[in-house]
Amino acid sequence: MTHAQHNRVFGKRSQEHILILASGDKVRHVTIKPWMAALAFCFTGVLVIGYLLATSYLVLRDDLIGATMARQARMQHDYEDRIAALRAQVDRVTSRQLLDQQLVEDKVDKLMEQQMALTSRHGKLGSLLDRAENSGLTGKDETVGPVQSFEPATRDKRASLSGGAEAIGKLVAGTGEPAGASPGNSALAYVPAPETIGDRADRLFSKVTLSLKGVEEDQRARLEQLTADAGNAANSIEKVLTRFRIAVPEQAAVKSADDSAVGGPYVEPENGDDFNNSLAQLDAALTRLEAVRSTAETLPFRNPAIGKEITSPFGNRRDPFLGRLAFHSGVDFRFAPGERVRPTAPGTVVNAGWTGGYGNMVEIDHGNGVSTRYGHMSQILVRAGDTVGRSDVIGLAGSTGRSTGTHLHYEVRQNGRAVDPVYFMNAGLKLATYIK
Repeated sequence: MTHAQHNRVFGKRSQEHILILASGDKVRHVTIKPWMAALAFCFTGVLVIGYLLATSYLVLRDDLIGATMARQARMQHDYEDRIAALRAQVDRVTSRQLLDQQLVEDKVDKLMEQQMALTSRHGKLGSLLDRAENSGLTGKDETVGPVQSFEPATRDKRASLSGGAEAIGKLVAGTGEPAGASPGNSALAYVPAPETIGDRADRLFSKVTLSLKGVEEDQRARLEQLTADAGNAANSIEKVLTRFRIAVPEQAAVKSADDSAVGGPYVEPENGDDFNNSLAQLDAALTRLEAVRSTAETLPFRNPAIGKEITSPFGNRRDPFLGRLAFHSGVDFRFAPGERVRPTAPGTVVNAGWTGGYGNMVEIDHGNGVSTRYGHMSQILVRAGDTVGRSDVIGLAGSTGRSTGTHLHYEVRQNGRAVDPVYFMNAGLKLATYIK
């Protein structure tokens, strides 16, 4: 197929672009291909775009730089605000720790003062409890001796301070981790702080305070109980003494023996310390009890022959020698020959020797116009003027004087007149829980 035929079949052929360059006699021509035109167009486009971008940068550069600096300034300001907030938080935490430490120290001082006050009270109360034990209100050994009818339900229960002391010791010795704070703790402003030492101290102080208050209440209750018991015991003893017309010691008679050189203007007592007032009331009650109790212990309220048979009571009887009615001024107890005879109360021997129908007789003065006589003994072991106690042996049983057999003639005299010893012995049974 020829070139002419090809053009007829496929259409007109596109003309090529030729670039002719003439320089003097020289003529050059360059055929411009389509890809060359496309390449030239792309290169021109790139240049135009680059130019436009460069021009835009030069025009907008100041705005971009200003925006960047403003953004950096805002970031710096936010960072500085954050740092300032963290520093303020650290300062608050530090101040709180200092305040908590001061608060703990103040509360520890207060608790120690309260502890010392309770210790002082415990010392005062201890001496009164010793007096109460000596007066029979309390006992260290519950298995020994009769149960006191006036004794409180809780015996020998002295208020203990160990609970308060241990709690204070734990509080002072305890260490806790305070709320941590550091500039690097980014969550400090958002996470709630854990329990501080002040919070824990408040909780512990509340427990210790309640413990110490409990100790104080126990002490006060103990004082009130002992005061009531001492008053009841003193009243019971006074009733017995009054029945026998024994002078009851008055409060003025039991005061300190050194009142001869004291004085000063009268000032109303302070009512600020109820505990000291309770101590004073207990002291007065114990003093009264000790006075009446000591009086009762000097009187012959005991049986001179426990478990012995009474062979002749007090009062009118048939005389064993004359066979007619006669007055018997005492009580006769059957004794074995040589058996020991002890007095029914402490006192002073006023007569010791042969005394008519009494035979060998010992008479003991117990004070308050009361005396006892022990007759018909085979041997006397004391002399007039001796001071004897309940456990002392004053003689040996026998049958001397006006006697039909070995026995003890026991006689109680009040203001020189013979009284029935059984009355005193029955009263002694009522007083058995109050006197030794």
